[in-house]
Amino acid sequence: MYKDRSLTVIIPCLNEEQGIESVLRAMPDFVDEVIVVDNNSTDRTSEVAASLGAKVIREEVRGYGRSYKRGFAQATGDMIITLDGDHSYPVDALSYLIEAFLHLDVDFLNASRFPVRDPRAMSFKHKFGNLVLSLATSILFFRWVRDSQSGMWVFRRSILKQMKLESDGMAFSEEIKIEALRNRHIRFGEISIQYSSRLGEKKLNPWRDGFRNLAFLAKKRFFR
Repeated sequence: MYKDRSLTVIIPCLNEEQGIESVLRAMPDFVDEVIVVDNNSTDRTSEVAASLGAKVIREEVRGYGRSYKRGFAQATGDMIITLDGDHSYPVDALSYLIEAFLHLDVDFLNASRFPVRDPRAMSFKHKFGNLVLSLATSILFFRWVRDSQSGMWVFRRSILKQMKLESDGMAFSEEIKIEALRNRHIRFGEISIQYSSRLGEKKLNPWRDGFRNLAFLAKKRFFR
């Protein structure tokens, strides 16, 4: 519990045996529930997560959005916090994020990785791709978003019923922010965090995922 609010942390994982241990060992005691969604990993991600007290859910169909939707369905906390299993997002900053969430009096808080202060954390290609996608999101949906691709958010679980989340892939990250931005009943905020280099192998294909996310933005704006 944190100031009378129960907390669920959801972590989607695909072969994050190395990173998930570091993430879970750093998890603050005030977190009530940690859900690790194992997206059909072929390593020991599930075993490591379970041994460190996480609730492990297996999602056989691979997909970033698919994993999150599975995790959301199992969450019980008043507030949900998300992050990746590669230890790139600051687990030790959860109290800072929650305090910002409460101070700003929002329903959805996006943790922006920009400006990137660790030069090893993100390549120029990834920085450029994120800039393009964030600009496209801001222009198409008439609201400035510094980091449309961030995977760390804090939000009230109750707002999920007001969202129409369809993407099963990487575009889910931008979609959940768009759903928050477009709903006048959902208060949206954004705050910068420290982003670090990941542990373990990289999964993103910047060109493929970037173009798919751009196409999804156009479809979401003009056809839904």
